[in-house]
Amino acid sequence: MGDTFDYVICGGGTCGPVVAGRLSEDPNAKILILEAGSDSAEVDNIHMAGAWTKNHYGPTDWVRMPIDAALDQSETFAYSAKNIVTPPQPGLKGKECRLPRGRFLGGSSGSNGTICIRGVPQDYDDWGFLEWSGKEMFRAMKKAENFHPQDWFQHDESAHGYDGPLNIEPAEVYPIADKFFESYQSKGLPYKPDMFSSGETANGCGHAMRTTWQGSRTTAADYIVKDRQRPNVTIRCDATVDKIILDRDSGGLEAKGVEYLDNDGTRYRAYARKEVLLAGGTYNTPTMLLRSGIGPKAELEALNIPVQLDLPGVGKNLQDHQLIFMYYEVSEPGLTDDARVNHDPDAYENGSKEWKEKKSGWLATFPFGAFAFARLNDRLDRENPEWRALPRKPGRDPMGLTESQPNLEFFHTVCYGGPPEYTDFPKEGQFALAVCCFLCGQQSRGEVTIKSTDPFEPPHADPRYLSDKRDLLMMSEGVRFANEITMEGAGTKNVIKRAWPAGAMHHQNKTNEDWQPFVQKYASTSYHPGGTCKLGKSDDPMAVVDQHLRVRGVKGLRVIDCAIMPTLMSGHTQMPAYGIAEIAAEIIQRAHPASSSSRSNEFSARL
Repeated sequence: MGDTFDYVICGGGTCGPVVAGRLSEDPNAKILILEAGSDSAEVDNIHMAGAWTKNHYGPTDWVRMPIDAALDQSETFAYSAKNIVTPPQPGLKGKECRLPRGRFLGGSSGSNGTICIRGVPQDYDDWGFLEWSGKEMFRAMKKAENFHPQDWFQHDESAHGYDGPLNIEPAEVYPIADKFFESYQSKGLPYKPDMFSSGETANGCGHAMRTTWQGSRTTAADYIVKDRQRPNVTIRCDATVDKIILDRDSGGLEAKGVEYLDNDGTRYRAYARKEVLLAGGTYNTPTMLLRSGIGPKAELEALNIPVQLDLPGVGKNLQDHQLIFMYYEVSEPGLTDDARVNHDPDAYENGSKEWKEKKSGWLATFPFGAFAFARLNDRLDRENPEWRALPRKPGRDPMGLTESQPNLEFFHTVCYGGPPEYTDFPKEGQFALAVCCFLCGQQSRGEVTIKSTDPFEPPHADPRYLSDKRDLLMMSEGVRFANEITMEGAGTKNVIKRAWPAGAMHHQNKTNEDWQPFVQKYASTSYHPGGTCKLGKSDDPMAVVDQHLRVRGVKGLRVIDCAIMPTLMSGHTQMPAYGIAEIAAEIIQRAHPASSSSRSNEFSARL
């Protein structure tokens, strides 16, 4: 026996709290949200946007350990406990990539880059449903937003929302950003300040909004805590969902609830009168389905899991924007933030102290500067015979994109910074930064599977990065173009000395072929997985959910997270995740109109 609710939401990351918050607007709805990680209210590294990489290890990543029990443990111990790591990637010359995900209330909305880049409308039109068109997704993303204008920033008023739970603002820029804006424009990328909110162009430069306000990060948890907390939402942290409770009768398969475990392994049940909603994210939602016996039949049988429903698309179609950091030395002081961030041996301690006292300083913001989208298909068509020979559909390039969709995104850091493996920090009197490039419309596809039925075992994620040659060609052209912007652009050519660190020579690369080995060596994740429970029409054998996000063949079960994306959008997945959850909540509210139904007494029992 177990507790009974109207809705049981499996996952308290980015999408789960959004749905819980919206459904709780019906005071008679009784909602349970289960989160595998711990509460995040008192964890400073989550609320300090500049401390993002601190959340990629230890108890805030995929570790079977509550935050408060792990604070005294070494980073090495926590890292070795449980994390998601790819197998060796042939497209990256055998490199393994860590795939950190936020494992706490608010999830990856509390460990991401705070960047709000919504893509362009065609990205969502390509999903093939009116419910998920660009018009609808941009509306839903605005619904989530509480935009805070700044006097210095020329925002597009119609592109923003002003009364949602998610605080958003333009980020203060450093002098080096102005240099890059000048270089972008000199290389054919017009300046459109709020283009990443409006989705107006696939070729231009502008400012990316951030999920920060008054020095603190805002997360999805704000939908269900702080001033929005409602008595009809029950939040249970340190609760790992194992499987869905399924019932089979003459009408078919129906979800009745879930089984979940606390960190000691004690098993509980929670029942849903109306629906079970899976919001575990691209990696963990398919694993919940697989452990429940829903997925590819052969995979389930190999693990001796009774097959409830042979659904071949579960865990397939994994996509992740490829991202690469290219480092350069800056010749002038005062352009970057190195003096404050990298030259002070007590930078983190001092920054943390300033943040706690004033909610200001380098840890209050995310260290990225000017952003750009670019279309490079025509350039490849002119210069690359291999690219010209690739097949394409009418009106589309070989990546499957139209002229209204970007091939690549560019941005730069405002100091030497990036993923933790980059340790060549500049010394006193030296200044460096990274120029970043990531791929849109990638063609490589991977999968998420499970290796055991242990719900604490991390998902087995294999993105198969750069397994499609089109991705390598376009990514290599992207870093080639980024290098030209940096070394030749009007604003940066006189302040960027050369590649960093000393001895690096990538600034001298000239051709696509020159750049390919660099891409294969240094490309990695952008932390943007999607696609493993894809949205699709009834004639698509690999579709997992329909246009209402209902799992095909199961009543009372939906998927609500980025796993539903048939194709990744351009830009970053944070705002689309909010859009998906907002639309999903509307769909559920229409399916179950608010009523005055009585609520059952709540009770719990151990199995």
